[in-house]
Amino acid sequence: MAENPSFASAGGFIPQSLPSPAPTTASSVRPIGLPHPRSRALRAGSAKEDQVRNFISDRIAHITRRFVKKVGAASLDEPVDDGMADDDGVEGYTSIDELCRDLDEVIHVVWLSGTPNLQIPSLLNIASEFNTWMTGFPPSETAAFETLHKLDHCFASLLSGEDIDSHEPLPGFENGLRSGMTRTDMVRCKSTAQHARVLIVDVMSKPRDAVVREVEVDETDESGTDGPDGLSRGVWDEQEERLYMDVARVYENTLVKLGETLGDSGVADVQMSAD
Repeated sequence: MAENPSFASAGGFIPQSLPSPAPTTASSVRPIGLPHPRSRALRAGSAKEDQVRNFISDRIAHITRRFVKKVGAASLDEPVDDGMADDDGVEGYTSIDELCRDLDEVIHVVWLSGTPNLQIPSLLNIASEFNTWMTGFPPSETAAFETLHKLDHCFASLLSGEDIDSHEPLPGFENGLRSGMTRTDMVRCKSTAQHARVLIVDVMSKPRDAVVREVEVDETDESGTDGPDGLSRGVWDEQEERLYMDVARVYENTLVKLGETLGDSGVADVQMSAD
């Protein structure tokens, strides 16, 4: 069985299990699935803040170990320590859906904390790691996009000082956006978001390319017209359209907010394919 550590929850802050949104193929109606944040930010340096930091650190380390077991140490830039040995009892992930379920728990706790000085560095680290993790799996048309959608909601809300859907003020922003991202955080966030948009195109295009080649050999498009990217109309169907819409919406809200704050378009300079 894969390692599944449990963490004590002093004061009941960290629940034993956290709800995940039900998967659906219609991106326009997918629920965010995030918990409502606590009413007040955790006190800096408090035992409860330390507990949450430790929980996040331990869970990210656990996810990383399982990912390493899945892809193999040879594909990583850094050597694997003894804690990731084959006899450590940790099983590798079999799908990105499993990884996203584990990561959801972490994102939910981070958001529930309602503490910007904890949320911002944690979410920036999670987003950066997720860019690496999602390239190690075949594409998923639900799990990866749901995780990216949650991260987009979190970042855009933190940049606004309020929930971008409900417009409720976020805890920790009682004195304005001074408690939010620094300019350095924003530059890092923008770079990570732009990189994710490039990576998701590469990831999602792999199986589709194989299907297209097969169809082009066996079928002829009688209309003589092609869909976007030269795909035959037989392949360019409603599901493909939804997929391209999902790709186009990756970190959409975050990049718009960053553009407004940093004084540029934010989205216009994002390359949707690798150079």
